[in-house]
Amino acid sequence: MDLSKKKCIPCSKTTPPLKGEQLKALLKQLDGWKIIDEHRLEKEYPFKDFKQALAFTNKIGSIAEQEGHHPDIYLSWGLVKILLWTHKINGLSENDFIMAAKCDSL
Repeated sequence: MDLSKKKCIPCSKTTPPLKGEQLKALLKQLDGWKIIDEHRLEKEYPFKDFKQALAFTNKIGSIAEQEGHHPDIYLSWGLVKILLWTHKINGLSENDFIMAAKCDSL
């Protein structure tokens, strides 16, 4: 199923973070994202100016609220950087990949 069509489901503290092949399989479904230290997802989105970057950031904020899964967002002139990981498990879950796909669908 297309990750952007899925819904984030809350993890418990006992949910193990995804590792190895699980991460690689999910990453293949995304475009331009990087896995950092098997701990977080990261991607930079370039924009023509600050106004466009801010509008994109606000759209991501709206999706994050709907999904209950909130990324770290770094906004600067013409650039938005997204960092995703599941804080509750201190690593990556399927929710991070779902949120990444939703960011890309904007």
